[in-house]
Amino acid sequence: MAILRSAQLPAETSIPSAVSTAPVTKVAPRHSALVRVTHWITTICFLALLLTGIEIVISHPRFYWGETGTVLTAPLFQLPIPSSRTTVPTGYGYVLPDQNGWSRALHFEAAWIAVLTGLLYVVSGLLTGHFRKNLLPSNADLSWRALLLTSFTKPLRFERPSEAEASSYNVLQRLTYLFVIVILFPLVIWSGLAMSLAFASAFPWSVTLLGGRQSARTIHFFVSLALVLFLFVHVAMVCLAGFWNRTGAMITGRTATRKEDA
Repeated sequence: MAILRSAQLPAETSIPSAVSTAPVTKVAPRHSALVRVTHWITTICFLALLLTGIEIVISHPRFYWGETGTVLTAPLFQLPIPSSRTTVPTGYGYVLPDQNGWSRALHFEAAWIAVLTGLLYVVSGLLTGHFRKNLLPSNADLSWRALLLTSFTKPLRFERPSEAEASSYNVLQRLTYLFVIVILFPLVIWSGLAMSLAFASAFPWSVTLLGGRQSARTIHFFVSLALVLFLFVHVAMVCLAGFWNRTGAMITGRTATRKEDA
């Protein structure tokens, strides 16, 4: 009996439970349904615009500045690629298959779907306060510490953001998204419409402000390159933060976080 009593544990002593120390996965809301739907529609449209835009550029890989530009005009610059048309001098002894017909039609359709989707996103973002809450940086976000340490240093060292940092956009992401939404997207739409003869005849001042139809085409090309660069950086940051978790959040609207119980 004495041995049994000595083996008994005091009443106040408790055995730590494995369940109490295990990390608990919490599911937190991340993106609204409208943000998710417009994100994926824009993604599909952007990929369609990128593919068809490449085909359109191949048909005439020469860029000009001003109102007019032809094969008899000295180009501002020329891409070192073969063309899909025999009439365009490129220095190559062959031409690529001409895909200009279907690519222009699909480019036009995808562009208008992207424009309407973007308008829906902007109107909803203004009405729901999405821009103010999630994209506009605060005064504290604009400090040098937030800009350099969180936004630049950690990504350059390939450090994964903490759960608190990953649950919202840092200041660099906020400024980048605002720049894309407010500057790049409107400019790529404007320059694209300026290449249309119907749009140019209805709103000639909008083409004149860009320097002419050929200037609009050149601006459209460089803005498109900036959007492609943004796409690569965006995907890289998603991979750094956790590709499957972030992609799942954009599909389901919720993100999983791990929290240690006390």
